[in-house]
Amino acid sequence: MRRSPLRRTYREIVPTKDVITPADLAEIRRTALGAADPLGVAADLADAVEQGRLAEPDSAGDALTLAAEIAEIRSRLDAALRYAGRAVEAYPSADNPRAGTARAVRARILFRAGGREDEAMAELTALRPLLTEQPDAPAYISAALESGGQSRTSEEWLSEALDTLLGQRATAAVGQAQAITATEPVVEVGPPESPGVLFFLLQQRHRVRRNLNLPHDRNDDLADRLEAQLVRRAQQQQTGEGDLLFFPQAEFDRLLADQAVLAERYGPDWDEHRTRLEKELVRQANAGGTGLHVLRGSVAGLTGYADRQGGEPTDQQTRAGYARELSARPDAQIPWPPERNDACWCGSGLKYKKCCLPRSRS
Repeated sequence: MRRSPLRRTYREIVPTKDVITPADLAEIRRTALGAADPLGVAADLADAVEQGRLAEPDSAGDALTLAAEIAEIRSRLDAALRYAGRAVEAYPSADNPRAGTARAVRARILFRAGGREDEAMAELTALRPLLTEQPDAPAYISAALESGGQSRTSEEWLSEALDTLLGQRATAAVGQAQAITATEPVVEVGPPESPGVLFFLLQQRHRVRRNLNLPHDRNDDLADRLEAQLVRRAQQQQTGEGDLLFFPQAEFDRLLADQAVLAERYGPDWDEHRTRLEKELVRQANAGGTGLHVLRGSVAGLTGYADRQGGEPTDQQTRAGYARELSARPDAQIPWPPERNDACWCGSGLKYKKCCLPRSRS
């Protein structure tokens, strides 16, 4: 049967795929605008939802939101609104964080459609309470407001939400005989891979105020300090618990036999060890990392390094130092990622697509 032009366009991006996975959606988001017919890609995404061609039915809203964004960028606002409306309906609960993204996209398109500003503001006003609840909300709500020329409103909403959140933190701190000061704020940034609501609210407000050329205030200073704190913690993680030491199966079994406590760091079995590494590599790649690799370690190498440094293999600093030593040896570096059909980086003998690639989605 002859394929339609839309089908061929989709196949340019995700070849020979009848079922669309979340990983495919991520690839489409990255490459759709470079396709011969981006609007065809958007239409095919909508068709995939209707035809039940999603590997995970819960990703229907994500697929339709992406279709709306593609159509919006190509200035097909009628189609974009249609897809966005379907995206909002696809989420079974308004509490789903991604439902808020879909509604904000719809509001953004309503602003662009002209004459529908009141509808757009009503949609965003309904989302406003999420500013103090969901880490993504400050970004998608402020972006929608700015698209409608409402940057001042964005700054006001972000500032009021920040005052509310800091007020809640201050109340809690008083109960613990603490206080928020200009030099040592009582705030929780969150781990480097998942900062908290307050961090994103501060950063988004800081960005909006900078674009409006507003003078730096105390909360702008707080945003700078928390960003620096998060960067320091990320750097510490990369030189410590964030190492990418990889132990082939025989070495891994020997490692846990000798140092059972390291199961907490490297996983209780070899499958979990590889899963943790694959997920960390994907995280670093999504954060813009390039030239990634794992470091092939051995029990003898780790214990030998520990002996030379007068440390213990279980110490984080010892393991970080061993990782740095291996990173200077090209023979210890295993490049990542391999091609889908190439041998997996873990040495199992299986193809990457059949071995560690799926682990990042587990």
